[in-house]
Amino acid sequence: MKPPRDVAFFLHPTAEWQRRYEALRASFVERLSAEAIAQRFGYKAGYVRLLRHYFRHGKIDFSEPVAEGKAARRRVTAEVRRKISEWRRQRLSGGDIVELLGADGVEISIRTVERVLAEEGFEKLPRRTRLKIGLTVEGARVPDRSEAIAAKELDGARFDSPTAGLFLFAPFLEQLDFASVVGAAGLPATKAISATSYLLSALALKLLGTERYAHVGNHAFDRGLGLFAGLNVVPKCTALSTYSYSLDEAHLQRLQEAFVKQAYRIGLYRGTVINLDFHTTPHHGDESVLEQHWITTRNKKMKSALTLFGQDAETKLLLYSACDIRRREADDQVLGFLDFWKKVHRGAPSTFVFDSRLTTLSRLQELNRAGVKFITLRRRGKSLLASAAQKPEWRRIHIPHGKRKYPDPEVCESVVEPQGYGGKLRQVVVRGNGHEKPAFVLTNDFDAPVDLLVGNYARRWRVENSIAEAVKFFNLNALSSPIVVKIHFDVVLTMIADTLYSMLANRLPGFEDCDAAKLHRHFVDGHGMVSVDGGAVTVTYPKRAHNPILRKVPWDNLPMRLPSLAGAPLTLRFK
Repeated sequence: MKPPRDVAFFLHPTAEWQRRYEALRASFVERLSAEAIAQRFGYKAGYVRLLRHYFRHGKIDFSEPVAEGKAARRRVTAEVRRKISEWRRQRLSGGDIVELLGADGVEISIRTVERVLAEEGFEKLPRRTRLKIGLTVEGARVPDRSEAIAAKELDGARFDSPTAGLFLFAPFLEQLDFASVVGAAGLPATKAISATSYLLSALALKLLGTERYAHVGNHAFDRGLGLFAGLNVVPKCTALSTYSYSLDEAHLQRLQEAFVKQAYRIGLYRGTVINLDFHTTPHHGDESVLEQHWITTRNKKMKSALTLFGQDAETKLLLYSACDIRRREADDQVLGFLDFWKKVHRGAPSTFVFDSRLTTLSRLQELNRAGVKFITLRRRGKSLLASAAQKPEWRRIHIPHGKRKYPDPEVCESVVEPQGYGGKLRQVVVRGNGHEKPAFVLTNDFDAPVDLLVGNYARRWRVENSIAEAVKFFNLNALSSPIVVKIHFDVVLTMIADTLYSMLANRLPGFEDCDAAKLHRHFVDGHGMVSVDGGAVTVTYPKRAHNPILRKVPWDNLPMRLPSLAGAPLTLRFK
């Protein structure tokens, strides 16, 4: 007679870990022989004896295997468990235990240590400051909290700052009237910290290339960074994360508009050609909001946020972003950018440049009715490629781009009526541009020279380079950390930091075209002595190879004030 299902689960186990458990139980509890156990559970008698040996020496693990698709857990021996428990009784943190185990030749992650501690019944240690565990610099005063300061309160202060290079950006922030930009956005503040200080704290991390907000603790004792933000010290990572989520989409949209208007007013953008492109940002968040998108840099689908970037083609500055875009909303984003651009742009009409996947032909007709010129690609099918091969009227043009590998492609022009557009478009077929198949450029501009059209589309790679730089130096994709931050908040700060680095580069002879990483390495990264006297701040930089270039910058022509300290005078000295 076949036993009931519940009984059979224990008498005839199927999982290997359970079979070993039941076999050892029969050996030590029921006192059965190795041969009888082997016959019951399908083992050999020698293997049963080996199981007994492993059990007596703590070398067997009865943990249930992790389900398929999940990361396997690290097996921890009884001896390692004993050490972890003993060290926790000494009030050591998980990180300290990992270091001690490493010294003993046991490589183990902090997650595994925390799992073992939980399984052994230990509670988490209360959060402790570096002061309580004796790791602060001797004599350093550790503030209890971040709070606003005034320059007069620091009169006579003199201290070394490892992030003194941040003060190179202060004149450009004042030139952008950053405090007024924040005021126009109507951002919230707290009793202790103003909205400007919150934004400058987060912006400082971007300018320093700090990978994650969780790493703000590395700057917890830097008075110079705090002074840059108008605070005694920068807020903790949780404070910055909480503040980012206190800003809704209206706040961030107003901040973006106010900043771009001010940058446009001082002449940072040309505005004649705008490059548009999508980017997917990996992020841990609510699955009801985030969708699965393909991440090219990681070669897989991940939960991420779809973001649209806009870039001024001439200056290569990012000037627009829209985040948390759903797939069903993606085709309408070009119209959303048009609404934004009408609010901030004044002057001659602009030309929008984007690839074929950004929007649909019906939206192109709406751009056409709005009087906007556009340049995009037509999706290639077999019939289009066959027709291009039969065209006889090819002619060669020259694209005047200095670094272009194929500056003399062949083109063939025609007027087409694509299905779904409802009108006529100018089509330029391009071959000999380094690709195996020809490209089909579509535009509603029937008057522009063909070499200008092809050249403007060829420069669309600039927005891709800007996004790549935002990922590499400004750590745009490093949001999937334990301390999460609102995606659009991080993206807008990336746009502002990109603009500040460009403004600095344009003042440095010979470095005008350098990326942010190189500028940071040569000019921004480094110590400096900060002193305050009579409400004026002076930053003195030690001897460095590139100081002669910084001396050539006409600082006197810039507003040398600190926006975080109500416009306190600023002096920069280079030895």
